[in-house]
Amino acid sequence: MPTTSSPNLASPAAPPPAASCRVLRSLAGWLGAAALIALAASCVLFVDETEFVIVETLGKIAAVYDRTDAATGDRGLHFKLPWPIGTVRRFDRRQQLFDPPGREMFTKDKKNITVSTYVCWRIADPVEVAAGDVTERPVVKFFRGLGSAATAEARLEARVRSILSSEIGNVELSDLLHVPNSESGPTSDASPVEALSQRVLEQVRKRADEEGGLRERLGIEIVDLRLKRINLPEGNRIAVYERMRSERLRIAERYRSAGRAERIRIESQAQRQSAELLAKADAEAERIRGTGEAEAIAILNRSHAMDPEFYEFTKTLDTYKKTLNERTTLVLSASSRLLKLLTEGVPSAPEKASTPTGKPAAVPAVGATTSPPTGKPDKSGGPE
Repeated sequence: MPTTSSPNLASPAAPPPAASCRVLRSLAGWLGAAALIALAASCVLFVDETEFVIVETLGKIAAVYDRTDAATGDRGLHFKLPWPIGTVRRFDRRQQLFDPPGREMFTKDKKNITVSTYVCWRIADPVEVAAGDVTERPVVKFFRGLGSAATAEARLEARVRSILSSEIGNVELSDLLHVPNSESGPTSDASPVEALSQRVLEQVRKRADEEGGLRERLGIEIVDLRLKRINLPEGNRIAVYERMRSERLRIAERYRSAGRAERIRIESQAQRQSAELLAKADAEAERIRGTGEAEAIAILNRSHAMDPEFYEFTKTLDTYKKTLNERTTLVLSASSRLLKLLTEGVPSAPEKASTPTGKPAAVPAVGATTSPPTGKPDKSGGPE
């Protein structure tokens, strides 16, 4: 049976054809305006003062902006054909620092060392060339010969390594590392390493067998080249360090031996001077002591001569003081002077007014019995 549509269901109304055309025309207008803006923007070129710019038209160089002087420089706003007809190549005109990895090389005496260098380079500034001849511009030579900074650094690394290997092969390691005085500071004279760096720099710029240098052929200017580090290979480093340590120890031992010898010399000299001073002092002390003893004996003799009996009496008393105490037992002969002084007392002095010195004579002790001295010595020969 044929189906009939419901009168309540109606199909959506289609947009009128005039509105669709207006939307498409508006979209096409916006797209055309954007394309025109992009096309106009591609015709504008801004040159920074830190770069060189080459403009190509269908693969051919149409313009080169590389002048750097303030008056007629190329920095600023320029115009070209729109892309893709006109294309732009930009190159950094500032100095570039290239630090290649160290390479192992052999010296003249067959010692292998690891040498690290650094190269400071840049695209050369333009020179005066004929009008319209852009192929002689350094930046054009750089673009055609190298194309990019990475390619330039790869070429520089190979060139520097070749020249440096040749130069180091003509120098012995001892001459390369020779220092006149390790304790002195830098001098105005060029060191062997600086002289080697200068020779390598000159050959990197232009070899003797080349018609033109890097500037003339590739538009590269080598500003500076230096040897950054000279080191030993890892395999030989430990052995060399041990040899250096033993050498330092030998030198230190030599200094210690010299110090010990100097110490012994100073000590012996001091001991000799001390012995001389002590000998002089002892001699002077003996002289003074002898003089004093001679004077004491002379005084003692004079005193004994003035009153011999009194002298003997005092000596006897001193003997008593030294020998007698509470537990002393003496066995004396009857003629001993020590016993007579204890039994008879102090002998009487001669009857005269005074002693030869003018002093009164000694007075006998009270209650003591005196007797004239016999004048005979005891069996011991004197007072005990």
